[in-house]
Amino acid sequence: MYSKQKDTRWIVSVALMVAVVVILANTPLGMIQLPIIKATTVHIPVIIGAIILGPLAGGILGAAFGICSVISNTMTPSLLSFAFSPFLSTTGIVGGIKALWVAVGCRILIGVAAGWLWILFKKVKVPSPVALALTGFLGSMVNTVLVMGSIYLLFAQQYAEANEAPMNAVFGLVMATVTASGIPEAVAAAVLVTVIGAALLKAMPRIMPEKKRRTLAESAA
Repeated sequence: MYSKQKDTRWIVSVALMVAVVVILANTPLGMIQLPIIKATTVHIPVIIGAIILGPLAGGILGAAFGICSVISNTMTPSLLSFAFSPFLSTTGIVGGIKALWVAVGCRILIGVAAGWLWILFKKVKVPSPVALALTGFLGSMVNTVLVMGSIYLLFAQQYAEANEAPMNAVFGLVMATVTASGIPEAVAAAVLVTVIGAALLKAMPRIMPEKKRRTLAESAA
C-alpha cells in the first residue's frame, strides 16, 4: 500500500511540475527573445523538480521543456530556430533529427544531470544551501553547454549563415552567446533554485508518508 501511495504521489507531483514547465514556457518570462537565440528560464523548474523528485522526474521535465521549445521555435521562429525545430530544418530529415537532439535531447539531460548532481552533493555532505546553488548553476550550464556545443558541432554552417559570418568566426560567436546569455542564466538559476528548492524541501514532507518524510527532512538539513 505504501508503495502505491508513493508512486501515486510521485506521478501527481511530476504532472504538477510538468504543468509549471508548460505554463512558464508559454509566458514571456519563459522564452525571452534575443536577437539570435531565445534565452530561457524554463530550465529552473526542471532542475528543482530533479532535486525534489529525482533524476527520472528531471528527465521527464526536461523532455517537456524540449517539446515546448520545439513548439515555440516552430510557431515564433528566430534566426536560430532551424536548430530547435525539425519543421524548420534546412537540411532535410537529418537536420530534423539534429534539431530534435538540440531541443529535446539536451534538455532531458538537464534534469538527469541535476538529479544526480544533487544526489552526489548530498552523499558527500555538502551543506544544503550550497548544494542547491551548485546544482542550479551547474544544471543551467549543462543546458547552455550542451545546446550551444551541439549547435557548434551539428549546425556550424547554418549558424554562420544565420549570423552572416565566416565559418572561422562560429566558435567565437558561440562562446559570446555562452558568456552573454548562459552565465547570467546560470547565476539566476543558482539563486532561484536555492530559494525555491529550500522552501519545497521543507514543505514537501508534510504531504508525504513518514518514511519519505524522514528522507526529505534529511535532504533539507
